[in-house]
Order: sequence, then C-alpha cells, then structure tokens
Amino acid sequence: MFGISSKEDKFYALFRESAEVACTTTKKLEGLICQNSVSDAEAEMMHDLEHRADKITTEIVDRLNSTLITPLDREDIYTLAQNLDDIVDLSQGAVERMVLYHTKKPSIGAQEIVRTIVKATEQLKTAFCCLNSIHFKKSEILAATEEVYRLESVGDSLYRQEVARLFEQEKDAIEIIKWKEILEHLENTLDQCEEIADLLKGVVLKYD
Repeated sequence: MFGISSKEDKFYALFRESAEVACTTTKKLEGLICQNSVSDAEAEMMHDLEHRADKITTEIVDRLNSTLITPLDREDIYTLAQNLDDIVDLSQGAVERMVLYHTKKPSIGAQEIVRTIVKATEQLKTAFCCLNSIHFKKSEILAATEEVYRLESVGDSLYRQEVARLFEQEKDAIEIIKWKEILEHLENTLDQCEEIADLLKGVVLKYD
C-alpha cells in the first residue's frame, strides 16, 4: 500500500474524477432548485453529467475485470464506484422530474436539503482525494465520513419537515405527489452519501 503502481494510481484517479463529477452535479442541482423552472438546455446539461459519470464507472469496472491485483478489495471498489454513480443518477432524476412535472418553484426546505447534499458530496470528494495515501491521511478520511454522517442526519430532519409542510400547506394534491417523489430522490441521494461514508470508513479500518 505504500508503493503505488501506475495501475493502482489509475483506480484512485478515477475515484477522484467520479467524486468530482458528483460534486459538479449536486452543485448544478443546487443552482437549478433555486429557480422558478428548469430549461431543456439545463436539463440536458445534467444528462451530460450523468453520461460522464456512467463512463467513469464503466472504466472502473472494466479495469477491475482486467486487473489481477487491485489496491482495495474488489467488492469495495465496485460498490464505491456504483454508489458514486448513483449520486449523479439520483440528482439528475430529481431535475428530470422537475422538468417533466412542470413543478412550481421549489420550497426553501427543498433548497436546504440540496445544500446539505452539496456539503456531503464535498466531504466525499475530500475523502477520495486522500484515499491513495490511506495510511497517512486516515484522520482526514474519517473526519470527512463523520461529517457526512452529521449532514445525512440534518438532511433526514429537513426531509421530514418538508414532507410535513407539503401535506399541511400545499392545497394541490397533484403538486404534493410531484414534490413528494422529488423529495424522495433527494433523500435517497443523501442516503447514498452515507453508504459511501460507511464503505470508506470500512476501507480505512481494513488497512489500519
């Protein structure tokens, strides 16, 4: 683990790239969820990010299948890659539904949930940037995972509050259905962040 080969380093580079795309996607979502509506061009931009994330995930899996010795357990590499990709898929899915359903301007609560997602993905990016020096940057990785746990808890509370507000204040039943589905996408995105934090913590403990 101390001497990293070029093949091993490629895995870490791909993880960093995937985490960067996840951050870019959630930050784009943050901007869109503050708008009155989402244009087709903006929705297409999110779709392009999803394709980019898919390509990175495919490359990780292809390398996994063609590499005899991997820097981390194969199952960990595969699951980390898939969960990072899921963050992008879910973010893009939320925007796609905003466009398809012609939703009203998102609430302050929905905006706060997305800001929490952005902070969580930034913490994951920090952790993945430390992964190739896991022995020396253990504390940085663990600190990032703990912050993701905290943010996921905050996001859960915001989600429950927003669903309650939706049913209490929204008079249009169709709008309730639309936003409940979108909010579930946002909550699932935070859940994916927490799952990645769990995996990263487990990886650190394995190589401690």
